Amino acid sequence: MGKNVLVLNGSPRRNGNTAALVDAFAEGAAQAGHDVVRFDVALMDIAPCRGCLGGGADADSPCVQKDDMDAVYAAYRAADVVVLASPMYCWSVTAQEKAVLDRLFALMEAGMRAAEAAAAEAGGKGCVLLMPAEEDTERNFAPVVSYYEVLCERMGWRDLGRVLAGGVYRVGDIAGNPALDDARELGASLR
Repeated sequence: MGKNVLVLNGSPRRNGNTAALVDAFAEGAAQAGHDVVRFDVALMDIAPCRGCLGGGADADSPCVQKDDMDAVYAAYRAADVVVLASPMYCWSVTAQEKAVLDRLFALMEAGMRAAEAAAAEAGGKGCVLLMPAEEDTERNFAPVVSYYEVLCERMGWRDLGRVLAGGVYRVGDIAGNPALDDARELGASLR
């Protein structure tokens, strides 16, 4: 049975290196029989979290802010796998991607934290990280990997794999990079 895969692409570039990684991953996932829903969050109307702690009253629309995040919430609930795709900006995900991740807090306020923890014990949502970056060293990726690991732990997500594509800076630099094959194989490997 195929999985529901939610891709959260934080890149502001429609046809950049992150998009190429997402396309390769989605191709592999689709060929394996999975349904892929993709949100290019940098192109959506999603405001940053206000830290108001007022979310959770409406399970269908848990945040007090009403914007495109409501579509993300619906897709998130249905997802078996969440793919975080972002170019590295200052040793982190983009601000647009971070806004979405921060806004997922409203689901915790809506009681999903307990549900996610219970789901994690039963296998829970899987998570994948796709990230191109200029520098190709372990030290360069360390802050992002640390953030990703803690995020997975706190959200109750299982790490299903990562494709960290260093040495890609300008649009198109990823062409021919083995990371594209890695992303395609990762998408195809989802179980």
